[in-house]
Amino acid sequence: RALFVTSCTSALEMAAMLCELQPGDEVIMPSYTFVSTANAFVREGAKPVFVDIRKDTMNLDENLIEQAITPRTKAIVPVHYAGMPCGMGRIMQIADEHGLIVVEDAAQAVHSYTGERALGSIGHLGAYSFHETKNYVCGEGGALCVNDERFLDRAEIIREKGTNRKQFMRGVVDKYTWVDKGSSFINSEMSAAFLHAQLESLDLIRDVRGACWHRYHDGLKPLSDHGLLTLPTIPANCSPNYHMFQILLPSEAKRNSLMEHLREKQIHAVFHYIPLHTSPMGLKLGYEKGMLPVTENLASRVLRLPLYGDLNAIPQARIIQSITEFLLS
Repeated sequence: RALFVTSCTSALEMAAMLCELQPGDEVIMPSYTFVSTANAFVREGAKPVFVDIRKDTMNLDENLIEQAITPRTKAIVPVHYAGMPCGMGRIMQIADEHGLIVVEDAAQAVHSYTGERALGSIGHLGAYSFHETKNYVCGEGGALCVNDERFLDRAEIIREKGTNRKQFMRGVVDKYTWVDKGSSFINSEMSAAFLHAQLESLDLIRDVRGACWHRYHDGLKPLSDHGLLTLPTIPANCSPNYHMFQILLPSEAKRNSLMEHLREKQIHAVFHYIPLHTSPMGLKLGYEKGMLPVTENLASRVLRLPLYGDLNAIPQARIIQSITEFLLS
């Protein structure tokens, strides 16, 4: 079941509560992600164990997970960066072998698929975002996807401030009361109505964004062929939602110079996450710069290009031309 909540952060917090973590428990996740991925589990007393990412998708490297597992490990949190899938087959296999819970951070991956499976529906729990920066929006909003029925009853209780109100509404109990910890995670009907209109255009929104994505890819391919930048890739057997188009420059200095060049032309291109293990909080948790070399390298070279539904071929051509002029100058 998908439970509509106030944000993806709320969905991750609910998932962390459902994992029944104890102080000192460990949760494996990438460092290259938004702070909410880690915060949700830190609030429950767990320690995030950061694992390096893949060079092709910038997702959690599934081949590095097993060596990070200890007797304290309780969960794995793959993050589907840019709406592209992590290696969920291998991740679920590892989780089954070690008795771990998988929580998919699918904030950026609503309406992305690997094979026939929707991202967010593969792990035991999944979290979606409907924040204004995502493909499908209601200002602030999210959903907790409960894909394992053993978590469903408690998820409804946590979402209802720790009460069994849902059971009361269904007539299962004659009154409702406080039965567990929880919070006010239910979103408003106004937000739901706004989101519903977006979901009615689910395929249209994806297809419009896909056209923008492929115009970038085709227009910048000559630069990629000459080794001047690296383009994003779509993994095999993946149907993405085209949430983001990011390029990798040869160096941080080149990235920053291109970003400034585009800014002078009033083109808003930005880099993305500061790796969590290098943040002030990450350092407090005992991490140091240099521990995740792939993450640090890619994070220093990535640049996100404008991508939104109203972006048509004319401004895109200007963006592509501006990048081309800079890299060939």
